[in-house]
Amino acid sequence: MLIMKIITSKNNRASKQNMIRVVAVIVFNLDNYIRSCKLLPDGRTLIVGGEANAICIWDLGQQPRIKAELTSAAPACYALAISPDSKVCFSCCSDGNIAVWDLHNHAIVRQFTGHTDGASCIDISQTPIINMDPSINNVLFSFIIIIQGRQLQLHDFSSQIFSLGYCPTGDWLAVGMESSNVEVMHCSKLEKYQLHLHDSCVLSLKFAYCGKWFVSTGKDNMLNAWRTPYGASIFQSREQSSVLSCDISSDDKYIVTGSGDKKATVYEVIY
Repeated sequence: MLIMKIITSKNNRASKQNMIRVVAVIVFNLDNYIRSCKLLPDGRTLIVGGEANAICIWDLGQQPRIKAELTSAAPACYALAISPDSKVCFSCCSDGNIAVWDLHNHAIVRQFTGHTDGASCIDISQTPIINMDPSINNVLFSFIIIIQGRQLQLHDFSSQIFSLGYCPTGDWLAVGMESSNVEVMHCSKLEKYQLHLHDSCVLSLKFAYCGKWFVSTGKDNMLNAWRTPYGASIFQSREQSSVLSCDISSDDKYIVTGSGDKKATVYEVIY
């Protein structure tokens, strides 16, 4: 049984230039890591996946509870993505498959088999027909752009890909690397930026819905926010352990992170 409590921050510790503050910390009493968490646009539904075969759907009302569990044959879920209409959840599984879940019926409706090793992360465009999925295969470091189940492009890199994000404007892709770099590349032009603030591998990455900035998290305990596309630092925040996942609310006012010490932290972005 998964148990969670929400702690409202009294001190509201702020980060660089007081641009963000912690408004809540969610503590999970789990035996395993949280690898990914997604907050739905309704503001009260949180989907959590990690080193377990069940993905948990939480109702974050006054008395938080598990509404449902999505159970697969894979022993772990490495990453989650939600369709723009919030009706479908994509889960990257440790067996290399990508499961597609109906969030209303809590059932698998489709499964993609794309990798011999685990599928490490995924992102979806706002047009809901494109998804990007990298492998953690130690021989070929690449990610694939898929349209309607058909492979469109294959990009190769010299370092293992741990995270990626697709800018809602449709112009930019950002990739978080094992090498600690973030690479931002234009979708149709030969334009690329290499960013470096992390001291270790970049574990998660997410663009704001406005597309003007994005955040990345790392094994170095850091949450970094960058200006799109050239990577000027906007703010930074250090947590107590590795920050394994992150997400941004649809109004760009809140950031949620999942960490190795079994906590999810909610930040308020102060403009």
